[in-house]
Amino acid sequence: MSILYIVATPIGNLDDITYRAIETLKSVDVILCEDTRVTRNLLDRYEIKKPTISYHSQSKLSKTDHIIELLSEGKNLALVSDAGTPTISDPGVVLVAKVREVLGDDVTIIPIPGPAAFIAALSVSGLPTHEFMFLGFLPHKKGRQTLFKEIADSERTTVFYESPHRFTKALESLSDLLAPDRKIAVGRELTKIYEEIKVGTILEIIKYYTDNSDKVRGEFVIIVSPR
Repeated sequence: MSILYIVATPIGNLDDITYRAIETLKSVDVILCEDTRVTRNLLDRYEIKKPTISYHSQSKLSKTDHIIELLSEGKNLALVSDAGTPTISDPGVVLVAKVREVLGDDVTIIPIPGPAAFIAALSVSGLPTHEFMFLGFLPHKKGRQTLFKEIADSERTTVFYESPHRFTKALESLSDLLAPDRKIAVGRELTKIYEEIKVGTILEIIKYYTDNSDKVRGEFVIIVSPR
């Protein structure tokens, strides 16, 4: 029976990888990568010499068929993303669903847990974490404002990702809906050289990034406290 490993990789700092993940990547026949160039940096760091195949959101059905064929032949594969845990706000979820649909019990799918940006941000936020709602990347247009209203009304901590291009507008949308003393946390460039975690009221966070506009870059995790 073939195995498909879902391997979490560092979200920035290449030291944030588990021994188990390294041993898994060394053991498989092929590594499936979101971007082979990005993954190659990690593989070179740990002297892992394995064939790679790209698999991303634009991959054609023929690529999925090829991967399923490899598994059918008894090959063991590892799926990684550019950063973090595959399938979490990541196109790998489509592949895993298809593999389960086509191969069923003829393949074993094993998670190799590790980093996830939203978990890292939650762990240092000081905001309630006994229950939370994760929204991934919010839509660019359709339904975006509706989601902000849901976040404002939520009785659970809410976490989502945002790009630097929409970060400021996201804060402005939240400020229109949140009470002035409502706490939020922002994690930026987590585990990287310019990592930054800011916690405060929505107005304090807006003022900070208005005064430090040079820091509106990189990937953001935004956490909103419960209503």
